[in-house]
Amino acid sequence: MDFYGFYTGTEFQAHEFLGAFREGEGAVFRTFAPAARRIQVIGEFNGWQGTDMEKIHDGNFWECRIRDARPGQMYKYRITGADGGVRDHSDPYGRQMEVRPHNASFICEKDRFDFDDEAWMKKRSISRDKAVNIYEIHAGSWKRPSDEAEDWYNYEELGERLIPYLKEQGYNYVELMPLAEHPCDESWGYQITGFFSPTSRYGTPKQLKAFVKRCHENEIGVIMDFVPVHFAVDDYALWNYDGTALYEYPNRDVGQSEWGSCNFMHSRGEVRSFLQSAANYWLSEFHFDGLRMDAISNMIYWQGNPARGENKGAVMFLQNLNQGLKKRHPSAVLIAEDSTARPDITKPVQEGGLGFDYKWDMGWMNDTLSYFQADTGERKEKYHKLTFSMQYYYQENYLLPLSHDENVHGKATILQKMNGDYDMKFPQARAFYLYMYAHPGKKLNFMGSELGQLREWDEKREQDWDILKYPNHDAFSRFMKDLNSIYKKNPAFWQKDYDREGFQWLDCHQETRCIYVFERRGANQRIVAIFNFSDSVQKDYEVKVPDAKGLKLLMDTNRDIYGGNDAVPEKRIPMGTQDGMTRFTLPPFSGRYYEVE
Repeated sequence: MDFYGFYTGTEFQAHEFLGAFREGEGAVFRTFAPAARRIQVIGEFNGWQGTDMEKIHDGNFWECRIRDARPGQMYKYRITGADGGVRDHSDPYGRQMEVRPHNASFICEKDRFDFDDEAWMKKRSISRDKAVNIYEIHAGSWKRPSDEAEDWYNYEELGERLIPYLKEQGYNYVELMPLAEHPCDESWGYQITGFFSPTSRYGTPKQLKAFVKRCHENEIGVIMDFVPVHFAVDDYALWNYDGTALYEYPNRDVGQSEWGSCNFMHSRGEVRSFLQSAANYWLSEFHFDGLRMDAISNMIYWQGNPARGENKGAVMFLQNLNQGLKKRHPSAVLIAEDSTARPDITKPVQEGGLGFDYKWDMGWMNDTLSYFQADTGERKEKYHKLTFSMQYYYQENYLLPLSHDENVHGKATILQKMNGDYDMKFPQARAFYLYMYAHPGKKLNFMGSELGQLREWDEKREQDWDILKYPNHDAFSRFMKDLNSIYKKNPAFWQKDYDREGFQWLDCHQETRCIYVFERRGANQRIVAIFNFSDSVQKDYEVKVPDAKGLKLLMDTNRDIYGGNDAVPEKRIPMGTQDGMTRFTLPPFSGRYYEVE
């Protein structure tokens, strides 16, 4: 490890030096605790009685070698802090921990897992000109072996069930909510105690690697949520690690997050090196294809509040993190969850940006859902909520997210958000998703949405798979599967996502009729998307499609196989005689895709 780089916040390999590893016939233990008065290693190998560590290097690092320690055995650090208090801590750089509520770390081998995915790694890219269809899951509640409180599939068992489902449904990426070790199930992994430890709830690091390997064998990219903003307050982990605020701010005003957790002090080089090494570790050791970084708004501005000003130390950290990861993993995707209006989130660092590949389009998400929660009368007034996104769209490389956050805490699921009664929700949801998949930007959907799930997500329960026995849900599931397939097969939907030539409004001034028409282009293909979001049939609607001989129907949300009432939609529409004008009758709450001939 480069000690100068560690202190100045440029190190990405601190995990190769710090932690506990096999060495010869025993193991070596190293930790960073500059203010500690005394540190002992306690574990299975010494009867939990304690072996003293010695200061090394400049006195800020501690080390000991224990001949009888073996990989797979548990250990902790017993630290007498600067405040005189004695606490047992898990290893900040430990690579595996006990299943909560226990918190010991495990000695690990520096093994070299055979991913056998050289071809995949060579061809993968950030996919700006490719289809990106992400299925976001919580590993413990997608499917479960039983209703028992702590009965989860392990990583390999999850892969056996999830990967065929992803292929069948038409998703080419899976995004996993945080897998770093965390004590509280209800935090969903966002309040972490082990930043280098895959959660033992679902098995071992080796089993997680096997999951990723199998995904790559099936042409599925794997993205993991990474949390660089804050950490859990549990006193066995990072909090007050050496008797001082080593990782967190000493000032509570900026040191405590809105979730009650501790904010990382990103101005400290040692903290930056810790987080950079963790991010590099997940990409290097597990071959993840990208990281979605949580709550970036809370790093850009103090406490996420623009009125409090920009957190320049955290912004500089993000720039160095992303630039360093791109140097080491140029084809890994870096995604920002950011709700701020700060510019240049996806601009390269060398051009003054933050260096992310994609930014979640929270504005599109909020405006679109607000529109569909309104009735037709309100939609006439809110008409331009659906046109506004294209006024700012080309400022960043956006990804359209319908994530777990939109399916919990009383917000209702996506289907439940649709205005009206049970039967009215389904045609609106079909039209809504048809609009989403035609809109520029990569796609993300949370598990259960493809079923038309009405119950909000609960981390303690699996998805409501039994609702597929009901005709409306079964038909909706078929619709989503077909929509995913059409999206992936037609390059007009994604090849020019970030090129102004890839999108054109054909009509966005039908305020009283709630009709929208636009065209997508890519790879010499043109597709027209037309929508009626009102509750009335819109007759004799005319629109001009320039330079078109005819329109070939690709998809219609009103088909009876999807739960609509149009058994045999018109497959081809020849253009009218008046300079490309054609006339439509549009059913209520409907949408169609046409390929231009």
